[in-house]
Amino acid sequence: MHGEYKVPGGKLVVVDLEVADGRISALRLAGDFFVEPDEAIAAIEAALIGLPADSDAAHLTAAVRDALPGGAVLLGFGPEAVATTVRRALASATTFADYDWELVRGPALTPLQQLAVDQVLAEEVGEGRRGPTLRFWQWASPAIVIGSFQSVKNEVDLENADRYGFEVVRRISGGGAMVIEPESAITYSLYTPVALVQGMSFAESYAFLDDWVIQGLRSLGIEATYQPLNDIASPAGKIGGAAQKRLGSGAVLHHVTMAYDMDGDMMTQVLRIGREKLSDKGVKSANKRVDPLKSQTGLARDAIIERLIGTFRASNTVVDGALTEAELARADALVVEKFATPDWLYRVP
Repeated sequence: MHGEYKVPGGKLVVVDLEVADGRISALRLAGDFFVEPDEAIAAIEAALIGLPADSDAAHLTAAVRDALPGGAVLLGFGPEAVATTVRRALASATTFADYDWELVRGPALTPLQQLAVDQVLAEEVGEGRRGPTLRFWQWASPAIVIGSFQSVKNEVDLENADRYGFEVVRRISGGGAMVIEPESAITYSLYTPVALVQGMSFAESYAFLDDWVIQGLRSLGIEATYQPLNDIASPAGKIGGAAQKRLGSGAVLHHVTMAYDMDGDMMTQVLRIGREKLSDKGVKSANKRVDPLKSQTGLARDAIIERLIGTFRASNTVVDGALTEAELARADALVVEKFATPDWLYRVP
């Protein structure tokens, strides 16, 4: 069994192992990390051999940590990364390189259509009718997008949202509210088989799926990092946030919105950030300082998107694609059946 795990901001960890009678019977640890002394590798391998194949991450991590010689130094990875890689090998997890990715750009869609397309494409990937896909959104109109579990009245000033022309919509993933103006945000979605994140915790999968974006931002001179659970940030402030939904069909929907340009005053007018909570329902967003990409790079929005796409292409097999007529038709039907209904928007009042 073979497993790989690229530590976000760190090195690649590779494990090849065998299982016999329900226990790890052979194991080899490799990667482009740094270890001192060399004997630490043999100690880690010996500690893992003989463990039950159904050992959880905590048990594996503890075995690795306890086996390390005194004064051992691990650079670019740690015991947790070894445990994750072992679990990925045991779960027959895949890597980005195992797939041919389809890149979809546009077309410009309304906020309700965007959310419906997200669900449709995730379902298509889960059912095997579409391969893994990276989609960059084009917004046709302004929106306030709230998370699946947020309270409308806690999060949104509906009067001001209407006054300034923002449509309020609810997505299928959790997380916090986003204020979107078409040329002021960069939004993308990944639709992948769940096998890509097998063996990872939810927290690990967030950082893992966005590591290519961190690399792309760093190539622009931004000191980008991933801040658990779901923020992309720089020393100047938050850049964007991720959200995720795992579907029963076997797909993962992972999407991110980053601020390209932002009217901070407008955001505080349409969101109830920092205001007194109006009920005990829903989840209240944190008031986080945001630093847009335009001010950090001086580049046009399209130039930043091109750099991010180039970063993804550099390490993956990518073909240009498009939404199909059938996918768009199903999305339009979902808008009527679900996303535009008061029952969906006010599922948490």
